[in-house]
Amino acid sequence: MEPIPINPRQSRESVKEMSISPPPPQRTGSSSSLHKISHTSSHRQSFAENLRGLPSSPRSQRHPSLTQAAIQDLLNHPPTSRPQNPRFAGRDWRDIAIGELVTHEDVKWVDLDTSVEDATMTLLKNSSSNVVLVRENATSTKPIWTFDYNDLNAYILVVVGLAHPPEDLVASYDDLVKKAQSRTSIPLRDIQPICLQESLITLQGDEALAKAIEVFGSGIHRLWVTNHAGEVVGILSQLNLLEFFWNEGVNFPAIDDLYPRLLRDFSIGSQQIIAVNADSALADALKLMNEEGLTSVAVIDNGSNVVGNISTADVKLLTNSASLPLLQQSCLHFISIILTERGVEKGKDSFPVFYVNPYSTLAHTDDRVEPYGSK
Repeated sequence: MEPIPINPRQSRESVKEMSISPPPPQRTGSSSSLHKISHTSSHRQSFAENLRGLPSSPRSQRHPSLTQAAIQDLLNHPPTSRPQNPRFAGRDWRDIAIGELVTHEDVKWVDLDTSVEDATMTLLKNSSSNVVLVRENATSTKPIWTFDYNDLNAYILVVVGLAHPPEDLVASYDDLVKKAQSRTSIPLRDIQPICLQESLITLQGDEALAKAIEVFGSGIHRLWVTNHAGEVVGILSQLNLLEFFWNEGVNFPAIDDLYPRLLRDFSIGSQQIIAVNADSALADALKLMNEEGLTSVAVIDNGSNVVGNISTADVKLLTNSASLPLLQQSCLHFISIILTERGVEKGKDSFPVFYVNPYSTLAHTDDRVEPYGSK
């Protein structure tokens, strides 16, 4: 297997930068979604932490002050002690301007002639929105394309020979492989044909939030927020919107009243689950996400129990040529790599299983939403 021409001289320190974006924040601060969209850390207690109590400790002999049912009820109906945010209190959420939810710092640009390597480094540094805008040249102010982790995943599959090109793109795929093998710089314009692109939808910052939800309801995952001059001033994604409602829902009774309700009441969920076995090669998971248009996929054991998940954003751990052997190792092993990197970054263990049942509340579900989502 030939190495990928993505920063081959990268130092160990720079590799550590390619850690996974932390999951969305807990519902603890009303201002976290207003000026900083980047996700803050949200640690869950690991098995190791649960087992640290010594059997001989008097503490371990005490009876719990709450029953299991009471504890579960508390988890499903977390108390809200935060005061309302004066910026949003008393307002109808549907009338809030889209521009109030975005920040210009999330907008990062690259050009069509920017190399895939440089575009990848820009993407890695833009953890707040996990996307960079592609323009024709440095003087242009309008995006013509986007480059994200789905595109990076597609590119990696091509240059390592795991992608199956349609007949009309065989020549393009072969050319990319040859350039990668010879370590020739590959501009973004050369990989544009292999990338599945979502429609570029723009809304002005003074349009109502209800309009953005209407756009997202059509299957769009992110949209570009512009000013009246047509310049992009922010990026709003489905996940950003979810974070806003989680942090600021206390200001909107119509939203806050939904959190104690059960998923069963909303008819949320599907029996048609796309997953990959924990013993399958990591390459199988990446190909599955690329073919199905997914941003993450569940990893299950032979008993169909969820043991973790792999996201397209995790391909950032494969951008060094030394990591390519991971493609042929198991998905479960790659999950251990993900958790190790996350532990190095956060200094604490993480438990990767996020799942709910029909009797979980909406609040319980939002607290476990994956940072990269799904199809």
